[in-house]
Amino acid sequence: MEQLIIEIEAYASATGKSPALVLREALGASWGQWDAWVEGRSSPTMRNVDRLRSYMTAHPPSPASPAA
Repeated sequence: MEQLIIEIEAYASATGKSPALVLREALGASWGQWDAWVEGRSSPTMRNVDRLRSYMTAHPPSPASPAA
């Protein structure tokens, strides 16, 4: 679970979104789902992990603009 949290945080940072928004867009998760995962009150099913990783692969962060 720790690795998944790291992956989501890195993706969210690279896309300029909050981790909660990433979960909402990828899974239709409730706004409190991210906090529940981080706090250990809940955990995703493997199906949701697969869906989340597929979403992040299909929607990569935009490349950084070249320096002027």
